[in-house]
Amino acid sequence: MEVNLLGPLEVFREGVVITPSAPKLRRMFSLLALQANNLVRTNQIIDELWEDRPTASAATTLQTYIYQLRKLLQLSPAEGVRSSRPAGADGAALHTLANGYVLALPSNSLDSRLFEQLAKRSRGELESGTVETASKTLEEALRLWRGPALADVSTGPVLDAEIRRLEELRKGVLEQRIEVDLQLGKHNELLGELTMLGAQYPTHEGFQAKLMLALYRAGRQAEALHVYHRTRDALATELGLDPTDSLQRLQRAVLSADQSLSPPTPGPGTVVTRRSRPPRQLPPDGTVLIGRRAESTAALEALCTGRGRAATVVVIVGPPGVGKTALCNHVAHQVVDRYPDGQFYAKLLDDDGSPVEPGEVLAGFLRAAGVTDERIPASTDERSRMFRTWTTEHRVLLALDDAVSAEQLLPLLPSSAECGVLVTTRRRLFVAATSMTVELLPLTEPEGIQLLTGVLGSDRVAKNDRAARELVKLCDGLPLALHWAAGQLQVRQHWAIARSVHRLSAAIDDPSVDTDILGLRASVERSYSLARPGAQDAFRKLAKLDNPSVSVALAARMLEVEEQHAESLLEDLAELWLIDVTAFDERIGHTQYRFLPSLRAIGRRLSAREELCLMA
Repeated sequence: MEVNLLGPLEVFREGVVITPSAPKLRRMFSLLALQANNLVRTNQIIDELWEDRPTASAATTLQTYIYQLRKLLQLSPAEGVRSSRPAGADGAALHTLANGYVLALPSNSLDSRLFEQLAKRSRGELESGTVETASKTLEEALRLWRGPALADVSTGPVLDAEIRRLEELRKGVLEQRIEVDLQLGKHNELLGELTMLGAQYPTHEGFQAKLMLALYRAGRQAEALHVYHRTRDALATELGLDPTDSLQRLQRAVLSADQSLSPPTPGPGTVVTRRSRPPRQLPPDGTVLIGRRAESTAALEALCTGRGRAATVVVIVGPPGVGKTALCNHVAHQVVDRYPDGQFYAKLLDDDGSPVEPGEVLAGFLRAAGVTDERIPASTDERSRMFRTWTTEHRVLLALDDAVSAEQLLPLLPSSAECGVLVTTRRRLFVAATSMTVELLPLTEPEGIQLLTGVLGSDRVAKNDRAARELVKLCDGLPLALHWAAGQLQVRQHWAIARSVHRLSAAIDDPSVDTDILGLRASVERSYSLARPGAQDAFRKLAKLDNPSVSVALAARMLEVEEQHAESLLEDLAELWLIDVTAFDERIGHTQYRFLPSLRAIGRRLSAREELCLMA
């Protein structure tokens, strides 16, 4: 079977079109396909098909739809329009489980999965320095798109969120491909495409910056400056914001004809297989930070003034969804001029939640520095020594996201005092080389309102002031949750904020509704996966308590363990920021702990999932 979601819905079996035609059936199939090989719960499908107005017969009707869909998937080849790609081994099936359904599909039969695989491959190619190959891979990924995802499918709330995710991935890949083509000196070829993108996304600073750079390199400095002023006006009018510091720096560089903006000059027919310029691996700085001025200033001062005997290492910690990565990336972009020999970036926790081996990260760094594969040593220790030797003569910045342990981090640190390191971590780490630890806490209510205003507009928030404040509280002031909730409301312009608050409150209070709570589930589950089994068990069981506050004595009773053991488990959870330390009770000699309600809600779902697994 071949399923195409990146455009109008297309389904082929053995080359024959079998795309569902009934609107509800198309919507349900699209949801199952986007979650292919994963369980889609019955209540998720009902929420998608009937939103908040399910009929009394919704469950029975859903079974009918499943029957019709299964019958359709088993069709024999017949005359009809044939697929553009050759049919391969089928292996498709629709499984019924106790609480939902799984559409089994080979990963190569789904265009959205193929798109994500190509995007991931291109990142590896860029890290290894094969820039032209990466450009071709990114172009191949983008060619899979035939228009907006599921352009001809009437969607509900669950599909809306998935489509937005895919569209953001597409824009990210498009921006990366343009960045790579700029590295290859193709600024003239890009002008038409960038001009169109600039008009289509007037507040997307990444596209506007690349248009400015392409115009400047084409000798059109005045037009590049006009793009900056147009973008500044659009940001002010539509969002009430100023351009980010990176865009302002680009404007100053254009005004001063900074040599750093000059295009690369590979010879005719040259195949770029190694970076001719210093590594520039930082992700785009597209996030507007709210309420992080003090933390940002402290990190910047440490990186700009610290010149001791070793590299300056700034560690950023905080609970899931608090914005550690956004702050790290923002600060990194502010100090790039201080580290002219390159900026390196690595995720130290992979997509499956497993720690990345430091040797693997070092190999990528060495390739980016120009070391050929034949010269990269086999062992982690040797790679670490080679990288440290290289950094003694280079002023570079490392941005290391999601560090798991000191043992993982230490081999990656440069030896020169002229280098800087920014680290984010899900757990409290003690690393002797740390120059400063920045603790991020949830946003205050005014800061949360400011974030919502930036997304939804001042009029909409002002008219729904009480509900907006309730939404900030419901999100526990976590930027990730607030952006998620604001994104839902931005898509549903007809919704009052109070309606979103009501629906979210109901979902949070009902652990049987296994939907993503405020967009936090993936982040919380990554932190949870790092805990030892006893602490995981404690998180699930304690999350079921009605009161978010937890004492050692209460935890001991709930977990049926000695108080000393209970305290150890609570400290494990506090180390991972899955539970807060609130106070030390001198009367009993124990610490008091408290769950953030949003994290507790996810813990309850983990508990419900565990109970279902035990029953199966």
